Amino acid sequence: MSFAARHSTRASSAPPVHLGAAEMATTAAQAAGSRRLGGVLTSQKVIRAAHLLSIPIYATTQNRAKLGPTVPELEELLTAAGPLVREHSDKTKFSMWTPSVQRTLAARDLLGGSGSGRVTVALVGIESHICVTQTALDLLRAGHGVYVLADGVSSCNKEEVPLALARLRAEGAVVTSSEAWLYEVMGDAEIPEFRSIVGLVKKTSADTAAVLQALRPARM
Repeated sequence: MSFAARHSTRASSAPPVHLGAAEMATTAAQAAGSRRLGGVLTSQKVIRAAHLLSIPIYATTQNRAKLGPTVPELEELLTAAGPLVREHSDKTKFSMWTPSVQRTLAARDLLGGSGSGRVTVALVGIESHICVTQTALDLLRAGHGVYVLADGVSSCNKEEVPLALARLRAEGAVVTSSEAWLYEVMGDAEIPEFRSIVGLVKKTSADTAAVLQALRPARM
């Protein structure tokens, strides 16, 4: 998950914006499902964007010893993001809102924020109906805002995705696309990073369109 869109032109009183990457395609079956549904492609895009916009990133794996590490495509980007990756930890709890993540967020990203003690988190990852759902629900219960990027989440059983998104929307999460979220975070075309983000969006537009076209009836 990633936090604090520092260059956003959103009102200064608004909670800082964050991005969360949960269990990014560890087992072979999960990796295949996530690639097929576009989760890895979208996660690559938003991690790159987070790097450009200086947005802190929080990422987790689920029982790495048994299920495996983060897929190489994302591991490389997380490494390149350096100190923006506030935490990249393993867990057994399905939600990534672990005590460790909570402590790191409180120490690193709530200080100097809006003063409300709240953040707004954008989530990508797998499985939509398990780790993503439980993370979103925990964040909502803790008083944080949650965006779920529909083109950035997936499940081995793709029929689980629309059920999860419908529930999360009903619980108060904002279900949207990665591109819509990026433009909302930027807020203004005059920010220095605008051209770089537009270039990234254009470069990935064909992949994004294919994912949304294939899955929009179920997801949106």
